[in-house]
Amino acid sequence: MTMRPIRIIGDPVLRTPSEPVTSFDAELRALVTDLMDTLLGAPGRAGVAAPQIGVNAQVFVYDADGRRGHMINPTLELSDELQDDDEGCLSIPGLYFPTPRALHATAHGYDQHGEPLTITGSGFLARALQHETDHLRGRLYVDTLRGDTRRRALREIRAGRFDSPSRGR
Repeated sequence: MTMRPIRIIGDPVLRTPSEPVTSFDAELRALVTDLMDTLLGAPGRAGVAAPQIGVNAQVFVYDADGRRGHMINPTLELSDELQDDDEGCLSIPGLYFPTPRALHATAHGYDQHGEPLTITGSGFLARALQHETDHLRGRLYVDTLRGDTRRRALREIRAGRFDSPSRGR
């Protein structure tokens, strides 16, 4: 089992749009395995994207609503209907804010062998698909926040009020 360290906000890799995967080879399968090991290696994790472990590739894994898997080079179709539940991120540990997301999402992409893959979900799974795809675009969930919620989140991040591993954890 290879649990990789999670990159924390401030690391430039989290703000860099990821490169599409073009080689569906053993190296890619090893990355998917490392991502899944990192996801499942600690309780309470719903997804991990390649940039969160320092890899510039459009790959993520998820474990949400009883479904577990991976997606490569995703595109999303989103419903107009919204949900507004609390959301957090491994790269901004300990902070959670109400985050608007589409209630339903369909992700199209590929599996680790290059076969077409479609994942459709509602609620928490839809939220996870959107959150992880945002990571591949160089976006964090706090980028979707608006108004007072965004100001509060940014204040807490600037003040270092998140549970960073560098703060003794």
